[in-house]
Amino acid sequence: MKRFFGAVLGLSLFSSFGLGQDTSWTCPTGFEGQNLSVYNWTTYVAEDTISNFETLCGVKVTYDTFPTDGDMLTRLRQGNPGYDITFPSTATLPLMIDEGLLEALDKSKIPNIANLDENLLDTPTDPGNEYSLPYQWGTIGIGYNKSKVGKDLSSWNDLFDYEGPVSWLEDPRAVIGVALLMLGKDPNSSDENDINEAKDFLIEKGKNVTYINQDDGQEVLVRGEIDMTSEYMGDIFQIIADCNCDDYAYVIPSEGANFWFDSMVIPAGAPNVELAHAFIDYILDPKVGSDISNYTAFASPLKLEVVTGLLDQEMLDNPGIYPPAEVMEKLFSIKQDADLEYLYNNAWEELKIALGQ
Repeated sequence: MKRFFGAVLGLSLFSSFGLGQDTSWTCPTGFEGQNLSVYNWTTYVAEDTISNFETLCGVKVTYDTFPTDGDMLTRLRQGNPGYDITFPSTATLPLMIDEGLLEALDKSKIPNIANLDENLLDTPTDPGNEYSLPYQWGTIGIGYNKSKVGKDLSSWNDLFDYEGPVSWLEDPRAVIGVALLMLGKDPNSSDENDINEAKDFLIEKGKNVTYINQDDGQEVLVRGEIDMTSEYMGDIFQIIADCNCDDYAYVIPSEGANFWFDSMVIPAGAPNVELAHAFIDYILDPKVGSDISNYTAFASPLKLEVVTGLLDQEMLDNPGIYPPAEVMEKLFSIKQDADLEYLYNNAWEELKIALGQ
């Protein structure tokens, strides 16, 4: 998920707020020589996020990655092998809370909570933020090759009805949620008949699907194997930046799309809970948080007033990264519980079999 935005943002970004510059954040004392184990999505931090933390605290960070939420959840369900921090999505977080997989946060040790946008706090997913704090947020829309598609896209029907190769993201809730949305139903429906109707809709519309991507749709797009894909917005803006060309675009379809945010949590049984709290506070520093968002092209959870002059203006002005209010009103977030997980995952496996995926 999540890699690099830098080239198109220009040299001015890196000369003014470049990687490797000092932050004003001060590490609490007493951690020298300790270890922190981080379990994150692939390359979901800036190039110097980890190394700067190691220097500031005098510690060593072990940084492991996972390709999907499901992989992370499966590993922790088997017993925490020693991770201190991980980054679940909105859909997975309530499952981890319900299953007792997380440590409660001591917010007195995270003063930079004050920098967070209140709209991302105290959500139904984790009331009072007892276990989690927001990390990055964004949407899942359509990334496409403009030169191959030959027009600007505006609807999910542009993906479903396209007469050429496309990819869908390996995200049952997001993709089936879109199908439910297109059918005029609740994207979080718990009605098995609705879910089956959405499954049948996707099977009918999936004849052009050549690949269901494990969060690498942008790479398949660049290789020319597909012409469009459902994908995280940052992944598409990253290839736009890397190619320094006009070939690629990202759109939030007019019908709406999945709004998500990933969180920072401390897994139950974490060996270094105290240092994990310090790391969360470090991530919420305005300079550190802005560097991460500038690098990944995902939206920052920090208040705009604290990142002004740090977060690149091209990001703030990009409606694909920071959607206007009228678009935000059409976005849906995932409401998750174990029963819904079972229903949606079953439907997803059945449709993949039907599509030969």
